[in-house]
Amino acid sequence: MSLAFTKWQGCGNDFVLVDARKGGIPANVAELSRSVCDRHYGIGADGLIYVLSSSAADFCMRIFNADGSEAEMCGNGIRCFARLVYDEGMTEKESFSVETGAGILIPRIVKENGKPVGVEVDMGEPVLEANRIPVEGFGEERVIAKEIEVLGKKYQATCVSMGNPHCVVFVGDVDDVEMDKVGPAFERHKWFPKRTNTEFVAVRDREHLRMRVWERGAAVTLACGTGACASLTAAVLNGRAERRAEVELDGGRLTIEWSEKNNHIYMTGPAEKVFSGVYEEGEQC
Repeated sequence: MSLAFTKWQGCGNDFVLVDARKGGIPANVAELSRSVCDRHYGIGADGLIYVLSSSAADFCMRIFNADGSEAEMCGNGIRCFARLVYDEGMTEKESFSVETGAGILIPRIVKENGKPVGVEVDMGEPVLEANRIPVEGFGEERVIAKEIEVLGKKYQATCVSMGNPHCVVFVGDVDDVEMDKVGPAFERHKWFPKRTNTEFVAVRDREHLRMRVWERGAAVTLACGTGACASLTAAVLNGRAERRAEVELDGGRLTIEWSEKNNHIYMTGPAEKVFSGVYEEGEQC
C-alpha cells in the first residue's frame, strides 16, 4: 500500500501527517505507525497523525505514537496539523476547530507580514482532579507536590491532564536526570493506570522554565507541547512561576499562558514542514 505523507516538526518533535479524509484510518494502524516512525527502516517520527473529517468540528485529528499506541492529544502535533491543513489549502480559516481525543481545540495561525510563522492553540482548561487525570489513590484530590518513590528515590510530583496525563517533577538541573532510566519507571508507575508523560523541570526564573520530557509511548523526545502546558500549570500551582512563561525544551521554545479570565491554557510555538513523499508499506525506506 502506498501512503502519501508530509513530515512536519514542532520544536524538534516530529510527525508524519496523512490526509485520510477520504480513505479513513487503516485497520493495521498500530503496526503501520511502528513501521512509519522507525528511524532506521521507516520515515522516522515521534508519531503518525491522521487528518480526518468531523461532524463536530472543522477537522478531526488522531495521533498514534511510535510504539503503536494511540494518544488523546499532542500539543506540538496539533500545531503541525494546523499548519498542514492551512498551508495545503484544506481551509481558508486562520482559526478553526479540531476534534481530538481531548475534546475540541482551537488553533490559530500566527502571521508576520502576511506569512504564517507559528500557531497559537487554545488548549482548554487543565484537569487537576486525580481521578480524572487519572492518578490512583487520591480520589478527587489535587496531586500537588506529593511524594512519589521511583526506583528507590523519592520525588515531589504534581500531576495534570491536558487531555493526556502528565507528572511534573521539579529538579535543580534537568541535565542531571537519567531520562532513559527513570522515564520508563515513571511512565509505568502504579499511580498511573493509563501510564503517564513525565516532565522534569528546572525553574530559571518566574518567567522561564527549562523542561525535558519522557513521553508515554515515544520515550525521550525533543519537545512536548502538552507537557509544556502541564509544566507551566504545575509551576503556578507550586508558586514557582507567573501565569505566562517561556518553556525551553531540548528542541526549541514555547510560550505558555494560563489565563485568569477563562482558566484556559494557551500554547504558542513554531511548526515547520520537513518534506513530503510516498511511503511504500512493507518496504524499507
